[in-house]
Amino acid sequence: MTERPAQRTPNRQLAALIAEAGFSNAGLARRVDQLGLEHGLDLRYDKTSVTRWLRGQQPRGTTPALIAEVFTRRLGRRLTAQDLGLDACAPVYAGLEFAATPEEAVDIVSGLWRKDSGSHAELRKIAFTPAGLVVPSRDWLIGRADDRVGRGEPAPGARVPAQGRPVAVPRQRAQTERGPGQKVTGGDIAALRSVGELFRALDNAYGGGHARQALVRYLEHEAEPMLRGTYGEQTGRRLFAAAADLTRLAGWTSYDIAAHGLAQRYFVQALRLAQAAGDRAYGAYVLVTMSRQAVYLGHGREAVQLARVAQQGVGSSAPPVVQALLHSAEARGHGVLGEVRACTASLVRAERALETAKPGDEVPYWARFFDDAQLADEFGHCHRDLQQFRAAAQHAERSLQLRAPGYARSRLFCRVVLATARLGLGELDQACQLGAEAAGQAAEMRSVRAVEYVRDFERRLEPYRDAAPVRGYRDRVAALG
Repeated sequence: MTERPAQRTPNRQLAALIAEAGFSNAGLARRVDQLGLEHGLDLRYDKTSVTRWLRGQQPRGTTPALIAEVFTRRLGRRLTAQDLGLDACAPVYAGLEFAATPEEAVDIVSGLWRKDSGSHAELRKIAFTPAGLVVPSRDWLIGRADDRVGRGEPAPGARVPAQGRPVAVPRQRAQTERGPGQKVTGGDIAALRSVGELFRALDNAYGGGHARQALVRYLEHEAEPMLRGTYGEQTGRRLFAAAADLTRLAGWTSYDIAAHGLAQRYFVQALRLAQAAGDRAYGAYVLVTMSRQAVYLGHGREAVQLARVAQQGVGSSAPPVVQALLHSAEARGHGVLGEVRACTASLVRAERALETAKPGDEVPYWARFFDDAQLADEFGHCHRDLQQFRAAAQHAERSLQLRAPGYARSRLFCRVVLATARLGLGELDQACQLGAEAAGQAAEMRSVRAVEYVRDFERRLEPYRDAAPVRGYRDRVAALG
């Protein structure tokens, strides 16, 4: 790694933190290299590199942020590159910070939106890092609610200046675009919610790649000016809640196109925005979303931990539907790990929770998708992962019978689960028929996950590649073009 010429001033801030952390120069270099590997970076620093930093040389690129993260993990408090006497940069690690204040949260997430809405293709290549899940989930679990999120209005109990001469108020001009400092209204927040429903429907039906970029631009050009606008406490909490939902959705659509590191950063920031909103239950939902991504990437242990943190964070007061959602997320993690007893126990808890739900119960809008069809889908996936193929087929069939057509991608996933189960039961003709139908649906979507589900099924077909049904499957898929 090429570095800048040495500065004259030794880096006393870095020296003090090395002493506090108890690192040797070689130990610090080794940890920076290891963290770099988590992000796909081959750094190869050594004790001599650290000696140069202590003398005042500045490491280039993303390294200052990586060094700061090493100290953050070691010392248990958030440290930045500036805290270490190092030059700040636009690091690969940016976006995994769990902000100390709502204002900092707005700065971090808006920076993410701006970079993502531009031509920064490298953002979509950032690697997912399991270690990056630890600090945000911990900080959310133990963090206190923000005392104040309002902007530009007197704090509760603040003295209001005595009225004197009337002040002329300039007539408001017609606006076609919101600017920072403008007052946020209930209509603004309703618009954010409506946009969320629109993009959610598009994602469910056509895949995350269909309108993801439009969603990110909307966040940059509409949500950021609102967050930097003027609002009181109640409006501010609702605004942060709406921004958290859209940010989670931006992460979800990024996840669907396999931009996993970027998606992880959106989820972390959605978690922080949910805390600013004072919405503990939604924060748990964000953690469940992070758990699902960990399952997809094969990180079962982290998936279980995230689901359990979500459960602990909301306690037993959450509605039964939410409880069912949280337990099913834990079950999926156990399924990936092959932990039959723990997976079964979590599924039973999810099933019992959903059974206690009553028609008149108040269910958060984001949890309304979790119904009998979704629970059957969770059962099907878990039994597939545990290679319990007869049970997987039964639950997948039930889910497909119950699932509404608008959830096209979920239906596709479930169809592949059913195809896999039929294959595991030796029913090759049915498996290939179901797989071909799923492949046709995947070709109509902009979803890397949909394609990967089909590819996973095709890998399972490989031992039967010379069988007539498999040759027929390959011909049908080839005809899709």
